[in-house]
Amino acid sequence: MKQRVKSFSLALLAGLPLMGLSLAGTSHAADEAVFNAKQRAAIVQIVREALKNDPSILSDAIRSIQQQASSQQEAHVKAAVRANWQALSTAPSYAVRGNPQGQVTVVEFLDPRCTYCRHMAPVVDQFLARHPDVRLVEKVIPVLGDASLLDAQAIYAAAFQGQYDAMRRRLMEETAKPGMEHLRDVAKSLKLDVARFEKDMKGQAVMGLLTANLGQAQSVGVQGTPTFLFGQAAVAPGALGMEQMEQFLEAARKG
Repeated sequence: MKQRVKSFSLALLAGLPLMGLSLAGTSHAADEAVFNAKQRAAIVQIVREALKNDPSILSDAIRSIQQQASSQQEAHVKAAVRANWQALSTAPSYAVRGNPQGQVTVVEFLDPRCTYCRHMAPVVDQFLARHPDVRLVEKVIPVLGDASLLDAQAIYAAAFQGQYDAMRRRLMEETAKPGMEHLRDVAKSLKLDVARFEKDMKGQAVMGLLTANLGQAQSVGVQGTPTFLFGQAAVAPGALGMEQMEQFLEAARKG
């Protein structure tokens, strides 16, 4: 299920009434300056008759407003990506896949328990195999509750013992009941020092990584997982097909 990064959503919704009031105030002032009361009444009657005779006028107007809002939001998100690109495109070496020196950087925000992220895992593998010029930066963000947080902590704790990719793959491929007991079993199977693993899961280094990832996700308006940033050219939320990924990649190559 697609989950929202709540603080972003609240901030966005909080801005909408203010925008509406500002536009309404401007329009009213303009009416007062140009039309008298009788003229305004005539205009209202004309509009009412037009809507009665052709209701599609209203739906077309709503669609136009929605498209304009969507375009404005897309521009805002792209500006945020450009402003935060240095942090977004940076990650520890173990969280960089594909070609570390690749000409195009793709950033993926993922939750290890997200069904769509799990669906995308083999697609991403194939995508990287097909495009050796791509550098993929993974940002794990736990947005699906306590189980997601535990798995995210486990992935980064395993990274400190050289098993980031192995732990991530195991947790995203299996359907076992989440919890510390299961994570200990996985850690043992990966030959980790379990005591150190548990300590690192709760340590400041792991929590710092997760906090930074969540902050970056909020900075560019990520509302769910997976979300891909194809360079600074495109933000693509949700599960994607290979054809879509390649189209976004081409946009990123063109800049």
